[in-house]
Amino acid sequence: MKHRYVVVEGPIGSGKSTLARLLSERYSGNLILEDPSQNPFLPLFYRDMKRYALSTQMFFLFQRVNQLSEIKQPDLFEGKTFADYMLAKDTLFAKLTLDDNEFQLYLQLYNHLRPQAATPDLVIYLQASVDQLLARIQRRGRGMERNISAEYLAKLSDAYTQYFYDYDESPLLIVNSDRLNFADDPSHFDILLRRIESIRGGKEYMNAA
Repeated sequence: MKHRYVVVEGPIGSGKSTLARLLSERYSGNLILEDPSQNPFLPLFYRDMKRYALSTQMFFLFQRVNQLSEIKQPDLFEGKTFADYMLAKDTLFAKLTLDDNEFQLYLQLYNHLRPQAATPDLVIYLQASVDQLLARIQRRGRGMERNISAEYLAKLSDAYTQYFYDYDESPLLIVNSDRLNFADDPSHFDILLRRIESIRGGKEYMNAA
């Protein structure tokens, strides 16, 4: 693989962490994963989004900046790095959950911290239907995700779609993952690897055969 810093993105339940881990194992690369379990506000947020949105978002912003700033360290930059998020995703969640005044406050801090995060060499955006996202969330059975609604997932999916429609900072592979199972079907993973190797730049799409 010619790409040195690859990000897998997508809504909750899209399979981004699983795919990032598989890629890091295949290419013996560094792996950077979000760690929502460390956010003390997240369980409260899922019970009362309006009340805990700002504190939840601020915690995630600092956590993500601290993790992604490590990529610029020489020992990590020399190898390949795979992550299951990009910093820009933070603004998608913030815009959905914060009121106008909170969002403006958040943006000031985000714009100040953003230069610390490296730009990916490739972004893999996993799309999935809301029904599929809900099914996957239910299967993994995380207690704090129990109250995630279809309405929230639909808004989040739309936010991702709008963001990546105009995205041009890195080569982008958009993958419809409704009928793809990278973890359990090696043929699906192999198809993805071939598509990654053939990407030259710009925006490309991948659907199940």
